[in-house]
Amino acid sequence: MVRQARCSHILVDSYDQALDLQRRVYAGENFATLAAQYSKCPSGRNGGDLGWFGRGQMVKPFEDAAFSYNPGDMTIVQTQFGWHLIYVYGQR
Repeated sequence: MVRQARCSHILVDSYDQALDLQRRVYAGENFATLAAQYSKCPSGRNGGDLGWFGRGQMVKPFEDAAFSYNPGDMTIVQTQFGWHLIYVYGQR
């Protein structure tokens, strides 16, 4: 069972904006650069990197994505804070 995940995210106001940023990453733009430029979360200043975290440390939709997707995957989820483009770096 996965106990910890390491993710970066970009927090934006709309699904369309998150989808556009996801497309830009798939097209070759750097996730961390986009996070620093567009994320409305303070973690954007460090490229959106949240480091390693365990279950129960993030809001449920975010946690579900972080622990359900494989390293290297990106997904978009909505929480009470807005829309997150999540990049899963690792699990352990």
